Amino acid sequence: MSHPFRLLLRVRYGECDAQGIVFNARWVEYVDVAASEYTRALFGSVDGLDWRLVKQTLEWRAPGRYDDVLDIRVRTLRVGTTSFALASAFHRLGEPDPLVTAETVYVAVDPVAGVKRAVTDTQRAALERSAAGVVVDHAAALTLR
Repeated sequence: MSHPFRLLLRVRYGECDAQGIVFNARWVEYVDVAASEYTRALFGSVDGLDWRLVKQTLEWRAPGRYDDVLDIRVRTLRVGTTSFALASAFHRLGEPDPLVTAETVYVAVDPVAGVKRAVTDTQRAALERSAAGVVVDHAAALTLR
């Protein structure tokens, strides 16, 4: 089995709260960045592709801390007629257990009319294929090792 799509992202000081851990609302931002990089890896560009978040569920298991490198693993869970769901698992780089997991559901929309539209065959094929093995390193973690 190949490795999933991965985004490496370093926790910055301003993303932590008074308890010294990643503030809960930041995880939603991290999911958004990871989903954007995942879809960029799938489609080459996100231009002309429009979808909106309709549901997101996060489960916190352990905190992230300043300067941690988050190893965010993203995969497609399912593709429907007008929607698709992504799973994201946040690990501290090099550790096996996830800190946070998320499931996010998006609906495809017509950018002009703002109404739902079908996921195209090309989008469906890319989402089902996934971007296994791709690593996007925003933390420069792999080059520093």
